[in-house]
Amino acid sequence: MVFSSILFIFGFLPIFLLLYFSVPARYKNYIALAGSCFFYAWGAPLFIFVLIGTSLLDYQFTLLIYKYREQSRQKKLILICSLVMNLSILFYFKYFNFFVSQYNWGADFLGAPPLLVTHVLLPIGISFFTFQEITYVVDVYRDNAPPARSYFDFLLYIVLFPQLIAGPIVRYHDVAMQLRQRTHSPEKAMYGIYRFSIGLAKKVILANPMGSVADQVFALPADSLTFAYSWLGITCYAFQIYFDFSGYSDMAIGLGKIIGFDFLENFNRPYLSKSITEFWRRWHISLSNFMKEYLYIPLGGNQATALRRYVNLWIVFFLSGLWHGADWVFVIWGLYHGFLLTIEKMFWLRIEKKLPAIVSTAITFFLVLIGWVWFRSHNISQATLFFSRMFDPFYSSTNPVLWSTLLNNRAIFTLVISFAVSFLPGVTFFQTAMTAFQNRLQAPRYAWMQVCSSLALFLLSVIVLSNSGFNPFIYYRF
Repeated sequence: MVFSSILFIFGFLPIFLLLYFSVPARYKNYIALAGSCFFYAWGAPLFIFVLIGTSLLDYQFTLLIYKYREQSRQKKLILICSLVMNLSILFYFKYFNFFVSQYNWGADFLGAPPLLVTHVLLPIGISFFTFQEITYVVDVYRDNAPPARSYFDFLLYIVLFPQLIAGPIVRYHDVAMQLRQRTHSPEKAMYGIYRFSIGLAKKVILANPMGSVADQVFALPADSLTFAYSWLGITCYAFQIYFDFSGYSDMAIGLGKIIGFDFLENFNRPYLSKSITEFWRRWHISLSNFMKEYLYIPLGGNQATALRRYVNLWIVFFLSGLWHGADWVFVIWGLYHGFLLTIEKMFWLRIEKKLPAIVSTAITFFLVLIGWVWFRSHNISQATLFFSRMFDPFYSSTNPVLWSTLLNNRAIFTLVISFAVSFLPGVTFFQTAMTAFQNRLQAPRYAWMQVCSSLALFLLSVIVLSNSGFNPFIYYRF
């Protein structure tokens, strides 16, 4: 079940909200927990037991950590046991098939017998809920938060349906108090509906049409892919993944607001970044925060020597690439960003500060597009072919495809709107106007504007959605 589906919007969500708001405050967590378990089990009925089982073990681990909180050796051993369990489960479900395929490739090359094993299915959202379980255990270990008052409260933190499948990655210490007590108000719910409507519009009005163009370009045979088509395809994919993922995050934040939870923002206009360093402060913020707080800083962070900092960056982004998918293209994508960040810290940031903003933004967007080629390609061969066309303006296709086959009027209009939404906020006048508009929306006397905006976006999105096919979120597969 996905947020951008008729079943969710007109089936699950209204029934869930009716039950949630019809019970006293002390029972709301139970309704939220039951609804979230049902939501996850709808798409993965067997894997809900994996989620419940690992959560139960982690809850017990944290009780032991809290019990031995004054004995550093014992609580560190318990922490290690929890990390080994979580990462082993993640490795088995997400990377077992990959390592078997790599072993069999090597075995075939050497003439050795292959491994004949059953293909392991991937639980939906395993990367996200595994990281959240880790944040809980580490937060208790660091005394950043006490253990949850009950296993049911902890399980609710893990399975809460707005952020369960594709984030944002919610750190336990950010919502620990909200699990016990949170506020509900008409203003908060109205803002939640507004954010949900924005996210839905991003997904079905912008991301899906851009994804359709990108899919067509990446499906072109080698003799049809040209310089212009390759740049069109990767640009459309850049907009697709941005509006797809930020749209999901908007919907998750909006749904959280409706039921009283305040989740941190996950995107902040990343394509306006003037450097790759800034890009990672704006893109998938919850993952960046997780990697910084639970990996980069424990490795030594900025307190280490210059060489060690660069090594730490490469380790973090190698694992970030691997986290996104069990394939070499994701590993290369991660290492590519690690390399760019290293270059920036060595000397480029000093140069970037002297460049006009529009130039540094254009360079950063260009570098991000290069990275997206690795992220979108099915394998290294496809990425290599794509790069060969992107940087060969003189290639002449022997099997030409008409532009109208890839770009209809709706796609052209969506592409223009995508550029405007992504880059116009960088213009001072537009930014000032948007800030004033958003402030006005939040003022009580202008509540009608928020209602009208939400209704217009929602109705338009539903109309588009009812005339389109199923198109899941990109990050559902991570």
